[in-house]
Amino acid sequence: MAHEEDVFTVPELANYLRMKPITIYKHVAGGKLPGFKVGSQWRFKKKTIDSWIEEQERSNFKVRSAKKN
Repeated sequence: MAHEEDVFTVPELANYLRMKPITIYKHVAGGKLPGFKVGSQWRFKKKTIDSWIEEQERSNFKVRSAKKN
């Protein structure tokens, strides 16, 4: 069963990622950040966000490595 702390609200995610809430809204609206709506409010699963962060790290590492070669 999921715990309440396993799901972030926009302000909680902004704090977790050290971003401004408006940036979170822009990224999720643009499809750059995985999230889902509960009514009119955005929610983000911690597990999904952590996987997204790892994916971003791998993607950015590949880009940097390609530029060096």
